[in-house]
Amino acid sequence: MDVLSDTLAALRTGRPYSTLTRQQGHWETDIPPFGGAGFHVVLDGSCRLIPRAPGEAVTLVKGDAVFLPHGTPHTLTASADRPSTVLLTGGYRMDQARAHPLLADFPAFLPLPARATPHPSLHTVIRLLGDELESPGQGTDAALPSLLELLLIHLMRAVYEARSTVATTGWCRALADPTAGAALRALHTEPARPWTVASLAATAGLSRAAFSRRFTTLVGRPPLTYATWWRLTLAAGLLRNSDATLATVAERVGYGSQFAFANAFKREYGTSPGRYRLLTAGDDGSYRATTVPLPMEPARVLMPS
Repeated sequence: MDVLSDTLAALRTGRPYSTLTRQQGHWETDIPPFGGAGFHVVLDGSCRLIPRAPGEAVTLVKGDAVFLPHGTPHTLTASADRPSTVLLTGGYRMDQARAHPLLADFPAFLPLPARATPHPSLHTVIRLLGDELESPGQGTDAALPSLLELLLIHLMRAVYEARSTVATTGWCRALADPTAGAALRALHTEPARPWTVASLAATAGLSRAAFSRRFTTLVGRPPLTYATWWRLTLAAGLLRNSDATLATVAERVGYGSQFAFANAFKREYGTSPGRYRLLTAGDDGSYRATTVPLPMEPARVLMPS
């Protein structure tokens, strides 16, 4: 599995959600903070996204998308001269207590204008998802979760590709870097391997000292610190989403004994692996078509001024 797919699989928790809304005239709706990543896509008409914190408002027109990687609160509004706005909204629960450096590297709002986004596949998935929500039929309950997962991949891919070319540091830049990227791919491909700074440096083709400096600068944490963090993040995903025994999970993430794994996991998560599994049980990750993704308040229809 490639690094981006690997990361999304480990950090995604719970169910994806989506909804299709149609608003008339002058309206406004507030969206408070939410525990995950979300998106809005304007299928028809236009609206404005206004951040709650200081920041510039974003105007969204037909075909535009905006990705919200941190669940940042905001307001959506449209003026009276826009007779109708059709908005596709969705959300994904993320383990925000252990935010991946990839997400930490993203700003609060990431507009993806239709006219300036060289990702036709992204807009194909948006169109398919909108069609399923507007005209559900046989198989819609099976199609929606797959389309939502595919949309998240395309959103993340678009943002990653854009930021990897302009950022000078951060996880997007690290993954695109020939040396740090090689080490990240090695860690994700073989998480159970007993990696050392020297063996990672050899994979990256640098001296140990030069590699350690470059990796730490780009990723934001030293190589072995990241390796431990990723192994335990992967373990948490296995505990949430599989029935693998604790011994099997320990082996798959590179711990020689269940005892050593349990101690490392408790230091990182503040609870034992078994207790963590119990606390996260009962969320099977399936799609619920009846639940609105972001905690959106009902739109307030405003009188023209």
